[in-house]
Amino acid sequence: MAVSSNRIVRWVDDRLPIFTLMHHSTSAYPTPNNLNYWWNFGSLAGFVLVVMILSGIFLAMNYTPHTAHAFESVERIMRDVNYGWLLRYLHMNGGSMFFALVYIHLFRGMYYGSYKSPREVLWWIGVIIFICMMATAFMGYVLPWGQMSFWGATVITNLFSAVPLVGTEIVTWLWGGFSVDNPTLNRFFSLHYLLPFIIFGLVVVHLWALHTVKSNNPLGIDIKGPQDTIPFHPYYTIKDLYGIGLFLMFYLFFVFFAPNFFGEPDNYIPANPMVTPPHIVPEWYFLPFYAILRAVPDKLSGVVLMFAAILVLFVLPWLDTSKVRSARFRPIYKQLFWIFFLDCLILGWIGAKPPEGAYLVIGRIATVYYFAHFLILLPLTGWFEKPRPLPDSIGAPVITTVKR
Repeated sequence: MAVSSNRIVRWVDDRLPIFTLMHHSTSAYPTPNNLNYWWNFGSLAGFVLVVMILSGIFLAMNYTPHTAHAFESVERIMRDVNYGWLLRYLHMNGGSMFFALVYIHLFRGMYYGSYKSPREVLWWIGVIIFICMMATAFMGYVLPWGQMSFWGATVITNLFSAVPLVGTEIVTWLWGGFSVDNPTLNRFFSLHYLLPFIIFGLVVVHLWALHTVKSNNPLGIDIKGPQDTIPFHPYYTIKDLYGIGLFLMFYLFFVFFAPNFFGEPDNYIPANPMVTPPHIVPEWYFLPFYAILRAVPDKLSGVVLMFAAILVLFVLPWLDTSKVRSARFRPIYKQLFWIFFLDCLILGWIGAKPPEGAYLVIGRIATVYYFAHFLILLPLTGWFEKPRPLPDSIGAPVITTVKR
């Protein structure tokens, strides 16, 4: 069957079957017929990634990556460039939206067991995307060259000095010299511009892996036949468009009415190496890992724990020993999941507080629980938990309800 009746489309497709590929990968892609709105967040994240890349390209045309001019060039974008304020607010708030969507996407995957066989590689690619996002966001935070930009870059890059033997050389290489200065800003600008395109490529590979092993679903059971699937278009394209409409209302509220809600006031002061801010705080999406970093007094141990908090996600498919995917049928795991979610919120709250007194104690307890969830509770739960019976197919719960 021809993909299109249009002669031009068919002529191109006969020589380069790009339209056939798009048809099979989108319109005709067999999707589980029970996906709920939690599955919208992957598409929403892809939408925001495109917004971030496009707005970033136009911002780069007017940005000057030099310590003497970076702050002023950002102010010029805001005041003199036509709709520069809109581009910057879309980009600045888009970073927070992107992380919020990806965090929801990750937690959804953990709740429904989307990391389990045969989707381990799909999960790995998602974690790599997350790591690249963090690197991109950190370097982008440095570019306005305000007080928090400069001191954030100084603190975070200095963490690598804790690496035995080669730590000092790594820091010098990151800086491009012996302090955070113009070579550092140039490097970060180049990488911040490059990494989103790498992320886009990883997203394509992520979708390739997804279409190979097929989508997971809220029941966490495999597709039994054509009766369990529907074409992605028009059913889920309409659902995604509805989700994008709702999301845009939320996103654009911050862009137009609270554009600086996620920003730090100190970053609207030009960078000054001679004046240290009283409290150096990263962006909100780094706060849980920042709390883990500060939970131990030893610098090297803190750095190891911070990176381990992310890298442990790579081995999650093997730490979870249960054969059942979805938390709907795992009563103990469901409770542990929500406790873990609350623990992550507590870590985020602690990351914004000074590392002293009760905050330090709470941060250490939350850090211990974070790792205990992955390394102790998940394996034990899989061994001793008694899951509820799984339905025979995706359509079975619907058929049972209709019969009643």
